[in-house]
Amino acid sequence: MERAGLEQASVNQGAGLASSGARRGSLFVVAAPSGAGKSSLVNAVLAREPDIVLSISFTSRAPRPGERHAQHYHFVSSDEFRRMIDAGDFFEYAIVHGDYKGTARQSVEPLLEQGRDVLLEIDWQGARQVRKLVPDCTTIFILPPSREELERRLRTRAQDSEETILRRLADSRGEISHAPEFDYIVVNDRFERALDDLCAIVRARRLSKAVQVPAQQSLLAALLA
Repeated sequence: MERAGLEQASVNQGAGLASSGARRGSLFVVAAPSGAGKSSLVNAVLAREPDIVLSISFTSRAPRPGERHAQHYHFVSSDEFRRMIDAGDFFEYAIVHGDYKGTARQSVEPLLEQGRDVLLEIDWQGARQVRKLVPDCTTIFILPPSREELERRLRTRAQDSEETILRRLADSRGEISHAPEFDYIVVNDRFERALDDLCAIVRARRLSKAVQVPAQQSLLAALLA
């Protein structure tokens, strides 16, 4: 896999946003190898925590059976994706399993500025870029309980060819090697337990001093008067 670059101007702009004094929303980043159950967990978190906005990624790959444009991904051609890169439209982007994937700026920055929490479902390459743009983001990596279970899940979903499954299994080793870069690691062995863990991470971030001190300034002033 290749990691796509970001223009330095984009990094500087994101760093400025992250360090501004305005009250901002929290940014959550969730990554995992294919088959770890990331999408199912993210959808369950969104159902349980409705105040989080999911940023729908762009991709140059073809839709899988049952996937819908603008619901699961924004599906565009490789040429259109590259045009968007040249125009500086992406918050982050990377080449994943041979296809482009990325998050549009307008799906993240305006929402954070409005004080809304945003969740990105991306890969480790995108997460590394996001950390440079928003250093205080909360990053979470989802692990499968075993390689055997990872392969079973990839085959059970019956969405990919044998060649694609084998490539995803091979790529998973490289992806999993980046798990230590993330703030939290959740093992998706029992779904409900993994979901509880993810929601606990969201609540912990929302109760952190970084969020609560700006939010409770009036209360703190009144209690200290």
